[in-house]
Amino acid sequence: MSGVADPTGLVVAAVVLLAATAFGLVRRSRDGRLRALRADGPLRLTARDLGQSLGDRATLVQFSTSFCATCPGTRRLLTEVADGTPGVRHVEIDAEERLDLVRRAEVMRTPTVLVLDRDGRVLRRASGPPTRAEVASALELATVPTAA
Repeated sequence: MSGVADPTGLVVAAVVLLAATAFGLVRRSRDGRLRALRADGPLRLTARDLGQSLGDRATLVQFSTSFCATCPGTRRLLTEVADGTPGVRHVEIDAEERLDLVRRAEVMRTPTVLVLDRDGRVLRRASGPPTRAEVASALELATVPTAA
């Protein structure tokens, strides 16, 4: 027996700690970011799907649950943005009650925010609470008139 301790346990612990830190940093960097989606993508939501009419220019769809800690803040933000932007509507969907839409929209966590164009095509998506600036930017892109 030598007096030198085996460093294997320390190396394993250090690798696990580094991997967990990297995962957390990547997840935080993507949290709430509104990502662009293809306009010709398969997901399109209608007024019937949402239980409310679509906005004349865009619709902000928020999937929430009763146990979501950040959903109330996201609701306030999206309501303020929609109220201050002509032709934009905010629709909140209870993910626990509308599992059909949760599956179609592939919602994995709440809040999930979808930005729809006037025809109901999903153009942007965020998993987690978006910032006001990101929502405003997404709305600008969603409401740009298309060339005929």
